Amino acid sequence: MERILILDFGSQYTMLIARRIREMNVYCDIVPFNRIPSITPDIKGIILSGSPSSVRGENAPQPDLSGVPAGLPILGICYGAQWLAWKHGGNVTSSGSREYGRAILTVKDSADPLLKDVPASSQVWMSHGDTITALPAEFKVIASTEAVCNAAFKIEGKPVWGIQFHAEVHHSEFGKQILRNYVLGICGCAGSWTPASFVDSTVVALKEQIGSDKVVLGLSGGVDSSVAALLLHKAIGEQLHCIFVDSGLLRKDEFSSVLESYKGMGLNVKGVDAKERFLKDLSGLTEPEQKRKSIGRNFVEVFNAEAAKIENVRWLAQGTIYPDVIESSAVPGASATIKSHHNVGGLPKEMKLKVVEPLRLLFKDEVRRVGKVLGLDPHILGRHPFPGPGLGIRVLGEVTAEKVTILQEADKIYIDALRSHGLYDQIWQAGAILLPIKSVGVMGDERTYEYTIALRAVTSVDGMTADWVRLPYDFLAEVSDAIIRGVKGVNRVVYDICSKPPATIEWE
Repeated sequence: MERILILDFGSQYTMLIARRIREMNVYCDIVPFNRIPSITPDIKGIILSGSPSSVRGENAPQPDLSGVPAGLPILGICYGAQWLAWKHGGNVTSSGSREYGRAILTVKDSADPLLKDVPASSQVWMSHGDTITALPAEFKVIASTEAVCNAAFKIEGKPVWGIQFHAEVHHSEFGKQILRNYVLGICGCAGSWTPASFVDSTVVALKEQIGSDKVVLGLSGGVDSSVAALLLHKAIGEQLHCIFVDSGLLRKDEFSSVLESYKGMGLNVKGVDAKERFLKDLSGLTEPEQKRKSIGRNFVEVFNAEAAKIENVRWLAQGTIYPDVIESSAVPGASATIKSHHNVGGLPKEMKLKVVEPLRLLFKDEVRRVGKVLGLDPHILGRHPFPGPGLGIRVLGEVTAEKVTILQEADKIYIDALRSHGLYDQIWQAGAILLPIKSVGVMGDERTYEYTIALRAVTSVDGMTADWVRLPYDFLAEVSDAIIRGVKGVNRVVYDICSKPPATIEWE
């Protein structure tokens, strides 16, 4: 499988570079700059990412490219370009020509293959405090901006390029074209890494990896675990044992409907009703982290107890996806680790299960495309992301059976309305939140003192940032009226208009 290697220097845009390459049906790997693997024939090119660091800094990231063959194409982006110039004796300074935001790129050498089909003048996105003020002798300028002469360069006689702008962001009008020129043109990649080819190669690999062993997988009703289950089922059939736990914190009727969907797909799945256990342990807990820990602990314990009933299980399958892997292996000294990755934590040592993660190469949108190829139920395939602790963190404060029922009813009205109005698929994530306050209202001739429901809907690409959705006023009025009329215990509905940051998508 041909691939592009991306050396990560800690840039916020590194994952976006990978996404752009994947969109060309070319596989790519992100690796920390100081953990470069052996350069095998399947690696067709190397990209050096941006970085929050300065090449002049005492602890600046310094990759060792001595093992890279001379003819392998290299593209430096922002910090990567500055490092290439600095390493070869050029000048990089922090004074004078800083650029942030939009700039106009002027092509100086239209014959250069990196700039094929890029117009003489176009908009690019800059984000650099340091600037290459003088190029080494063997470097040639191929594009400039008004403020920066050396906006793009080529090392003469070598397949090495550098650009000081971010071609991977959508603000760079012809950025995708530049990356296509590099990946498909200069590196010669065929662009044959498709969802169907991924399924075929992964099924073969899983058969070889697992053999005749049994595998256990915890299903959540979400896209990742469902696609992982279908891939494994295609590879090993009845050797896969799935466990779907009802915590009592799922959406209304979700446990039964999703369980039926799984069985309809031919999966060997066992549903476990653990509602009373989860709600009992949540009694009296109000602090969000305490609630998360209680829910997480019970998931693990229920899952472990059920898994232990299956004889001769050797593998634990997880729905780990590529962002989980990247976020847990941040670049030392260049960026902070976002989170410690785990899908199922606290497994007892005596289980001694080996881990299999069939989706660990994929981004979320790629998982959905693979799911479509595998024939995943469209209702599950198109589901919004749903928090692991479920409605336990959408009932703010103490969680009780009564509050969960109120929230389930309100949430169903909201989600059903989004679907019926054709809005659901335009939204990254939506849900209702039960607030821990009551307010005075009037219903008929009577005074009421009941709960408030907050509605949330956001757009996002990967959940790292999000913007609130401008839902039509008439739609919000209709949903508010339906909730207040149809859900006993609620007399007020509000809409959350905060983006992330500064807020988060979930309230807890």
